[in-house]
Amino acid sequence: MNYHDYIWDLGGTLLDNYEISTQAFVETLATFGVIAEHDAVYAKLKESTAAAIAYFIPKTPSFLETYKKNEAKHLENPLLFKGSKEILEKIVQSGGRNFLVSHRNAQVLSLLEVTGILPYFTEVVTSESGFARKPSPESMLYLKNKYQIDSGLVIGDREIDRQAGQAAGFETLLVDGSVSLMEIVK
Repeated sequence: MNYHDYIWDLGGTLLDNYEISTQAFVETLATFGVIAEHDAVYAKLKESTAAAIAYFIPKTPSFLETYKKNEAKHLENPLLFKGSKEILEKIVQSGGRNFLVSHRNAQVLSLLEVTGILPYFTEVVTSESGFARKPSPESMLYLKNKYQIDSGLVIGDREIDRQAGQAAGFETLLVDGSVSLMEIVK
């Protein structure tokens, strides 16, 4: 492995959640009487949940809570991208460490457990850890200092992952799920 430490994003990087989240978002919009095209919702959710809400249903404060409950039901059967578990295992077997930084709450821990990848992480940072959201490097700087990370790579699927990683002084890699992580993470 080219690095000792790997800091991962979850959704869109290890977990193929955008399709699941899109389905839940479209369904939830419909319960609020709003019809939206799947691809348009998918594109906005790739930006962020806040961007999607601001675009499709900006004046309904109760939407987020309803959507998150619906999304949680859909995520009871999470799907990993090809190569996710294998690359995490390979990193650990080679003496490296995996970390996860997610904007999700503690639900992320159950997603990691259900998919069988929780044991491969040294630490998981969630929204409940109290750090500013990416692109702020705050959570990554916390990991860097706590674990004395010298050789680290941040892997994510969005520009905010790259920005946060670079601001924390790490190399970065953006992925899109089209190729197995085993092929691109060296």
